[in-house]
Amino acid sequence: MAKKQIKSYLLARIRGGIQLLATLLSNLHLPNFLKGTIFQGNTKQVCVPGLNCYSCPGAAGACPIGAMQAVVGSSKFKFSYYITGMLIFIGVLLGRFVCGFLCPFGWFQDLLHKIPTKKFSTKKLSGLRYLKYLILVVMVFLLPAFVVNVVGMGNPFFCKYLCPQGVLEGAIPLSLASTSIRSALGSLFAWKSCVLVAVIILSILFYRPFCKWICPLGAFYAWFNRISLLQLQVDQNKCISCGKCGRACKMDVAVPQTPNHNECIRCGACITACPTQAIHYQYGCKKQKTEETK
Repeated sequence: MAKKQIKSYLLARIRGGIQLLATLLSNLHLPNFLKGTIFQGNTKQVCVPGLNCYSCPGAAGACPIGAMQAVVGSSKFKFSYYITGMLIFIGVLLGRFVCGFLCPFGWFQDLLHKIPTKKFSTKKLSGLRYLKYLILVVMVFLLPAFVVNVVGMGNPFFCKYLCPQGVLEGAIPLSLASTSIRSALGSLFAWKSCVLVAVIILSILFYRPFCKWICPLGAFYAWFNRISLLQLQVDQNKCISCGKCGRACKMDVAVPQTPNHNECIRCGACITACPTQAIHYQYGCKKQKTEETK
């Protein structure tokens, strides 16, 4: 038992360290928070893998969802091979490992969920997981492409009306540092602040509600979970069907049956919960050995 607890503690520490590092690398320009200015260097032409607002003062790169909407809503371009190719490339390499280890807003939800209070399961709300796919298709692609102004420009509907990361990383820090920005805040900021507050409250009570139900970036990466090079493998010869991995999974995945389900964020909780070490990470195209192939 002590060995298992040490293993769980070490994995949690390693994961937390990677999440912190990924957040810092996504927001390298920390002095800009005090200046109240947005970094505009050449690296802003490159997308970071996780959800990280372009308008964050310290953001070193662009948010892939924001960049995609900017292209889709443009009067000149309707498709970006660069952004789409980058997302597909990351999806094939890692799948939703990005959500579990590299996304700043995912880490923010993890920290909120550690606040001591009564927690609630989301298993009975599993139908809401499909909402994020609808948001991806409608708010990220269809509305910016077809709801346009007189010059043919579409709004970034998800970033503008729904994404709480823009308020957390962008509007709040900028308004705290600039009186002119504070004076320009209006009803849209009030609405987005309400969305952020709702996500914060839900994240304390439920595990990662934004990732499960709303995030279009998670929906995109989810399509690659079953084919990504990084996989979770279950050795059926070692599995004793005790159910401990399923109970440990906060993303409501039936691990022995579908270890690489679309909802799996590769957090490793099932690995540390398994008493027989039947679950492990695997990278590459190798297939798990079975008794028939030995």
